[in-house]
Amino acid sequence: MSGFGVRGFVRSVVALGICLVLCQCAPRYDEKEAERYIRECESQWADSVATGETKNVERFLADDFRGVDTKGKLYDKAEQIADTREGPKHFKSNRLNEAKIRFYGTTAIVQGNESWERHNGQRGRFVWTDTWLYRNGKWQIVAAEDLAVAEPAASPAP
Repeated sequence: MSGFGVRGFVRSVVALGICLVLCQCAPRYDEKEAERYIRECESQWADSVATGETKNVERFLADDFRGVDTKGKLYDKAEQIADTREGPKHFKSNRLNEAKIRFYGTTAIVQGNESWERHNGQRGRFVWTDTWLYRNGKWQIVAAEDLAVAEPAASPAP
């Protein structure tokens, strides 16, 4: 080890070790698969408004989830699950129209909207932003903010 010395060798080994540790700590995921999974979950959440199905919602909402509803009230995962069970009393249908997904490292911001219909025939849209985090090997929603708006009027037929 002439010219390099023991100190240089030790520094190189330590630097290499640090790089290896940091590379192993950085979560890895396939962005296309993550996008497919997130879009599927957003569709399942939209469907659950009318079906009352909570299994999927329980899976993709993080335990520390917090949301803001259409009236400005904060809610947590347990409250969302309870509201999901009650949804079929109020909603005949709800479907995902679009979800725009953008990735920022281990965070995904999803903005989208859903069309709903109540049993009394009233129609509207939920417009929302969900924040997803990739941690412990899975994507989960940690925050959501929802707005309720009127369903756009259908264009007259030509």
